[in-house]
Amino acid sequence: MVRTLFVSSRPISWINTAFPFAAAYLLATREIDATLIIGTVFFLIPYNLAMYGINDVFDYESDLRNPRKGGAHGAVLDRRMHAITLWAAGLSCLPFLVYLLVVGPPPSWLVLALSMFFVVSYSAPPLRLKEVPFADSMTSSIHFFSPAVYALVLAEAAWTPQLVAIIAAFALWGVASHAFGAVQDVVADREAGISSIATVRGARWTVWFALICYALAGLVVLATSWPGPLAAVLTLLYLGAVWPYRRITDETAERATIGWRRFLWLNQIAGFGVTLLLIWWALLTS
Repeated sequence: MVRTLFVSSRPISWINTAFPFAAAYLLATREIDATLIIGTVFFLIPYNLAMYGINDVFDYESDLRNPRKGGAHGAVLDRRMHAITLWAAGLSCLPFLVYLLVVGPPPSWLVLALSMFFVVSYSAPPLRLKEVPFADSMTSSIHFFSPAVYALVLAEAAWTPQLVAIIAAFALWGVASHAFGAVQDVVADREAGISSIATVRGARWTVWFALICYALAGLVVLATSWPGPLAAVLTLLYLGAVWPYRRITDETAERATIGWRRFLWLNQIAGFGVTLLLIWWALLTS
């Protein structure tokens, strides 16, 4: 049971939600406190178990037909694990949410509530936003940039045009990443009757949409303060990973899985680059 929950939480992606919170909060407060540690742990494991575990429960029919499921891409949950997964997700999140609500200012309550709302409503009925084209990519993006927004509101940081540009670029990265990830599941999702941006618009159109969003993210980040514009170079990694699939068809969409596997490791490289830039910025503004 523990192993299944572990796989369902996508451990390879834990850092993608914990890092934005930790980095934003630390740079805003310039101190390590209990809230930083507790918030980081929350966005590292319970948040991901909720996000991906709920997804695996309600995507069961599609996952059965999807050959890539069962590892880094998530678990194919036995029906007997569905209730356990939902309870584990809820109970693991509860103490962290209570603490964060107690220590945070009122505006942070709304941001945290919205973040958790989209975690649930992305996969669970009645909204099930993952089956609403474009809303699916936007909601998925919220999963990743909302921890950073929450951290900034929690720390009562001052919002500047440069800070807004960083969040906007992050959001565009998230939209592009979800769209490209959906391409590989076109066949499985259609067989299961699941709608997505890729099943509705087609694999090739969706790949081009992802390329455009990655490019826009690179352009937007140019509006940030130095050394932020250097992050635009990192978008070239993603453009290079997605570009080979620009002529893909719905029939050959599963080939995009190779590109998606590269994407998972590119996140580690890009994350390292972003970390260096954040350290540089912190030193310049200390």
